[in-house]
Amino acid sequence: MNIACIAWGSLLWKPQGLKLASGWHPGGPAMPIEFARQSDDSPELALVLCDSARLMPTYWAYVATDDLDTARAMLFKREKIRAAFPQWVGSVPAQDGAEDNPRVAAWLRAKGIDAAIWTAIPPKFDGVSGRVPTVDEAVAWLDSCSGPYRHRVPAHHRGAPGLAPAARGACDADALTGAMRCRTQACACASVTLAIAVGK
Repeated sequence: MNIACIAWGSLLWKPQGLKLASGWHPGGPAMPIEFARQSDDSPELALVLCDSARLMPTYWAYVATDDLDTARAMLFKREKIRAAFPQWVGSVPAQDGAEDNPRVAAWLRAKGIDAAIWTAIPPKFDGVSGRVPTVDEAVAWLDSCSGPYRHRVPAHHRGAPGLAPAARGACDADALTGAMRCRTQACACASVTLAIAVGK
């Protein structure tokens, strides 16, 4: 069985315990992704799946195992997911009673790949799991970052796929939040696109 990992955030440059059998390739399945989860251990808004988000490009790589349970276990460990939340790693074929993701299943058929895994951690804001921040809340949170943390924030966001050039080149949180505000006003978009995601 050949297994692909689908990725869009820090996993691209920090696979850590996830052992890969190839480099990252563009052209993964389009997924509804948003900067919508406050990290538990660093000052960042993480890119996560969000049903209300627009579809965004992803990357993919082959995992260095032919066993789906082993592949899922590697991603669980890398993402520091507790055993109580098996649904926080998605896969096709689906596991633990979950439903197959038809978008990913169609992409696998087109690529001739047997299976896929991906991070399915939900949004979280102000300590509330499942809560998606508004644009204003997200920008205000970034504005609140200060000192050395303020300059660490954009490093996470710059590496994400689908970012506008202005956001990709942002060197501090002031530039990043400025790009967010401009994109928000241009789109007149109520969802938390954070003004930097370029949809298709």
